[in-house]
Amino acid sequence: MKLLGVIANCAKERAPAVVARLRAKADQLGLKLLADSATAALMGVASSASPCDVVRQADTVMVLGGDGSMLRAVRELDGRDVPVIGVNLGSLGFMTSVTENDLERALDCLMRNDYTTSLRTMLDCSVIRNGCAEGTFRALNDAVIACGARVGTLRMSVDGQVAGDCVCDGLIVSTPTGSTGHSLSAGGPVLSPTSPAMVVTLICPHTLSNRPLVLSNDSTVEIAVVERAVGAKLTVDGQVGQALEIGDVVRVRRSPAGVRFIHLPGYDYFSVLRQKLHWRGSNV
Repeated sequence: MKLLGVIANCAKERAPAVVARLRAKADQLGLKLLADSATAALMGVASSASPCDVVRQADTVMVLGGDGSMLRAVRELDGRDVPVIGVNLGSLGFMTSVTENDLERALDCLMRNDYTTSLRTMLDCSVIRNGCAEGTFRALNDAVIACGARVGTLRMSVDGQVAGDCVCDGLIVSTPTGSTGHSLSAGGPVLSPTSPAMVVTLICPHTLSNRPLVLSNDSTVEIAVVERAVGAKLTVDGQVGQALEIGDVVRVRRSPAGVRFIHLPGYDYFSVLRQKLHWRGSNV
């Protein structure tokens, strides 16, 4: 690795100290850094680039922050095959698998190519209005269709077959990576991060028979806003999206682009579940 891109959430309280440690360790290793302007200011260096240029020029991108920071960095990748490693400066940090204390070890591992990667599926989401695409988005976590201030009816189709009309507060289409996010909070299952699947979970459905639906990630899911969904909105990864109108269709399918996450030796996904979600077995 010749050039490490660095994007930090500079609003985090610990960001200045961690960025200083990063620069000191990089200098020790002879590793060249390229940071966005806010991160470069924290480092005390004059040279910087836009986040887009950071991910375009770097061999690897290191994100300092939480899961929201990772999601923003992945959106900047825009499908480029550049591996990403996250250092957790937040509280939950499912995607930022490196702890703050392991920062120096992470840089050593990167220089020795001593790490593993996992390829994460992404979703392409399109809003179809009157037969035309009104907006396109890419999701690493999920696409959430919220019905607005009152309950609405959403018609779900899978590969052209109508699955049913859902009277609910909304609907979530999630990747395996996003299955531990909003979908889990709405009662959805946990999917292994590299599973070839997606999950559809309703939000507050007006029925006792609803269950989350796990689909092949080769499926195409369409959600039509049928009625009563005044103020409906599509939100992608909790950060971008657009308002929806009655008659709009949200089309979700697997993206041809994915993203590679870097993990240090000893990384264990189920250990993350135990630590972050307090996953427990039987106390026998």
